[in-house]
Amino acid sequence: MSSINVVDLGAVGDGCTDDTRAFETAYALAAAHVRDGVGRLVVEIPAGDFLITRPYALLNGVAPPRPANGLRFVGAGKNMTTLVFRPGTGPGSYLCRNEDSWANISFERMQFRSATPGASFFSSYSTGEAQDYRFYECEWLGEWEYGLALDGTNTNSEMLWQACTVAGSYRRAFLYSGLTGHKQTSPNDQDQFLNYWFTDIKVEYEWGNFLEFPYGGSITCRGGSYIITGKRPVSTKEYGTTSTFFRFPVSEHHDSVQRFHAQDIRFEVRNPDARVIDCVWSSGTVHFTDCDDTANAFKDFSAEVRPHQYTVGPRGPLIRYDSCQLVGRHQYRTTHRQEALPTVVRYDMCLLRNHPRAEFAVTDGPGPAPFVRFIDCIDTGSTGAMAPPAAPTTPAASPGPAPPRR
Repeated sequence: MSSINVVDLGAVGDGCTDDTRAFETAYALAAAHVRDGVGRLVVEIPAGDFLITRPYALLNGVAPPRPANGLRFVGAGKNMTTLVFRPGTGPGSYLCRNEDSWANISFERMQFRSATPGASFFSSYSTGEAQDYRFYECEWLGEWEYGLALDGTNTNSEMLWQACTVAGSYRRAFLYSGLTGHKQTSPNDQDQFLNYWFTDIKVEYEWGNFLEFPYGGSITCRGGSYIITGKRPVSTKEYGTTSTFFRFPVSEHHDSVQRFHAQDIRFEVRNPDARVIDCVWSSGTVHFTDCDDTANAFKDFSAEVRPHQYTVGPRGPLIRYDSCQLVGRHQYRTTHRQEALPTVVRYDMCLLRNHPRAEFAVTDGPGPAPFVRFIDCIDTGSTGAMAPPAAPTTPAASPGPAPPRR
């Protein structure tokens, strides 16, 4: 497999010179070097700040050409190679698009910065071809509308982010799965978007949503820190002023789609408008393992935050927290009478930082939630302070041996 360096095509990388044409040429060469359905050219981008001013300059996968497997972009390092995207208008302008043209796309060791507020990074449309994306040691900065926006009727699946940094801000979401109104007759067809993995990444952005999945699912997030540092600058009809890491806003899905797992993650809830999860799935599974969102539990607002919010019904979703440390309260909305619901929520060996169990799970009905179980959890007293451990019992002193007879 051969390679092409964008500098050899005229790119300067000084942050001022418009390097758009060099990147358009690099992509055209990569598309022209497809043989037997396989990509044969690696696009290399050295250290520097490369200004791109036209949409789709980095990747413009539209039919024709014929579908192909294997497209790779390699930088010098995510703090060394920076692509500065500055189109004339923001909304609707994407740095990359793939419409059923490429599978197995890789971006490695580079940074992407939106210099036009509301621009987007990647538009991916699939009816079965677009899939298998990999991002290694990449970073996103600036104000985006979407990071990646997934559309179509099938696939758009098998995507991995590893050792990446998600910074900046997002008017909608960093990863938005299930755009509607574009080339598909039924939004439910987009439930075929499956399997997204985020491993050892740093999510520290100012505002917006990290993952928003009206359709599709089967998501795993493992390791890293997740922090929303600010608030939305204006309230919107859909989001208000909230920003959410994991937002699943549609209840009905195909079977086997609704699965979310977060493991070994440290969350920071820095203000009442920051949410970890808001899920309205009517079935499926949600699982948090060894996660901690209590970093700001000492602040005055923390006791009343509700960073985990769900809608639950007779089929769930089945929600489980294992060995987690949790701040504030959790909010549960119900679709049926509470007493008619089976146990669908379980907390196992968790620390409830601000409230006792009876006050931790908040519902839209009176009294404790009968569908929630706590197993071997540690909670607080009504004062909000951690309840002191029980004092150890001291065994009574033995009387000792009887004195000898004289």
